[in-house]
Amino acid sequence: MTEPSGTARDPEAVSRFVEHFAAQLVEAGMQRMPSRVFGALLASDAGALTSAELAEQLRISPAAVSGAVRYLAQVHMVSREREPGSRRERYRVHGDQWYEALTNREAVIKRWEDALREGVTSLGADTPAGRRLAETLAFFEFVEKEVEAMMERWRAHRDERFGQE
Repeated sequence: MTEPSGTARDPEAVSRFVEHFAAQLVEAGMQRMPSRVFGALLASDAGALTSAELAEQLRISPAAVSGAVRYLAQVHMVSREREPGSRRERYRVHGDQWYEALTNREAVIKRWEDALREGVTSLGADTPAGRRLAETLAFFEFVEKEVEAMMERWRAHRDERFGQE
């Protein structure tokens, strides 16, 4: 697949990057197909590709693209948008995808904290299991505050380095 850009791109080099980056994501725990689709979108100059373009570039079925995009959208790593004047959807990766993915994890952490609080109450704070849950709860509360502070520092750093959006 050739992308419209001012620079000639070596499709083999792009493919090697996509597969290498996807392998790193898989090693970190992400499923293989969403990792490949995300890598392809990230490597796209436009940051957006259609299902057909993704299927062609990655040599996968449209069903595989659909499943991968559904997962990536659920974890806020890509968004869907309609092509102007068309029924076709494009899938877009945004410059702040890491920020979005990380901050959306905060909701998960809050649910874990609620469950852990309930567990401490149910098991008793003075039991070994209750103390273990209380320590786990304290860890997640600490992480939540640190992520919030880190994201503030990131926004300032990003603005300084890349300009305000």
